[in-house]
Amino acid sequence: MERRGDHQSLHNQTPRILIEFLEVAINSIVFLKGLYPPGAFERRRYMNIVVQRARHPQLSDYIHSAVAGLQPFIQKGLVERVAVIFYNKEHIPAERFVFKLSVNLSYGSKVEETGLEFALRSFLIKLSVAEPLTKALPHDCSWEITAYVRSLPEEGNKETQLWIPTDTKQWQQPPLITPIKSMSSEPLCVQLYLEHPSQSEPTVPVGNDE
Repeated sequence: MERRGDHQSLHNQTPRILIEFLEVAINSIVFLKGLYPPGAFERRRYMNIVVQRARHPQLSDYIHSAVAGLQPFIQKGLVERVAVIFYNKEHIPAERFVFKLSVNLSYGSKVEETGLEFALRSFLIKLSVAEPLTKALPHDCSWEITAYVRSLPEEGNKETQLWIPTDTKQWQQPPLITPIKSMSSEPLCVQLYLEHPSQSEPTVPVGNDE
């Protein structure tokens, strides 16, 4: 018979590994895009490979706090996608790195942590050589981390208060999608892909005059 504590440990194991991976991956993406001087990052080892981690306190805290705040959403199976979105000066998305997630919370067997980490490690290797797939960002661009969830957890959760509803403008045409890496291994499936606006996408916001 499985003890309650053992079941709770299994339930938390995959979200914990996923949260750690997302934090490292988002650091890698921001470093890849070259928005900050090289001194804003430092080399670290993670899953036995060299990665870049933000050393600037505000940048590091933003990435860590945002990703850590996802944990209660992931533990309830609410997170569908996590995106790192880069905007032009009109705050229209110019490029999106999207992690599509599926976590099997009913998975009852012990998670092979080494195998799961090895699969996620391959995403970081792919990201380190993904620059040719990306596009140059416009001058004065900005960026943010956005999560797409099925519903919101209960109010009053301290960690969920780190997240606010987004007013991100959406593209009017279907985006161009470039796959980077995917994995499907119980209890976790992850797809990472790039989204760019289609060539027919308007380059300025469309709205009604008041």
